[in-house]
Amino acid sequence: MEKVRLMQKLQQFSVEELHEKLNNTRKSLFSLRVNAVSTPVKDYSQYKKLRKQAARILTAINGKIKSSDK
Repeated sequence: MEKVRLMQKLQQFSVEELHEKLNNTRKSLFSLRVNAVSTPVKDYSQYKKLRKQAARILTAINGKIKSSDK
């Protein structure tokens, strides 16, 4: 149910806003990886959560692009 609400929320944003959210998510994932080199990671599930969030944002972007082409 939470995934459905997130996807509905993402559908309300414009493509530019979604690209910005995607960049922020990717930066967070990168900083998590960089910090993991110097300090031990407490919560490994963050990697998976951020990757899935990026994938959902990409899905929303592709859906908006395809719907605007019609």
